[in-house]
Amino acid sequence: MNPKLEKITDDMKKTQERIAGLQARLRELDKQKKELENAEIIAAVRGMKATPGELEAFLKTMRGADAAKTTMEEVKYEEE
Repeated sequence: MNPKLEKITDDMKKTQERIAGLQARLRELDKQKKELENAEIIAAVRGMKATPGELEAFLKTMRGADAAKTTMEEVKYEEE
């Protein structure tokens, strides 16, 4: 095989191996990030000292407010 072609093929293989390693590292970092975000959310919820029913009502209210906000933004966009 042509020496230049061999070198390029070897470089490609090494690069693919590095990419695979980096992708694995990225998946691990993403997992750690989600775990830390979840821990923050749990701490915030527990800090509210609300009953499960109160928490559910609060979340439903917030979800409704987000839906209303989105609808209003859509109307403004359509008017422009």
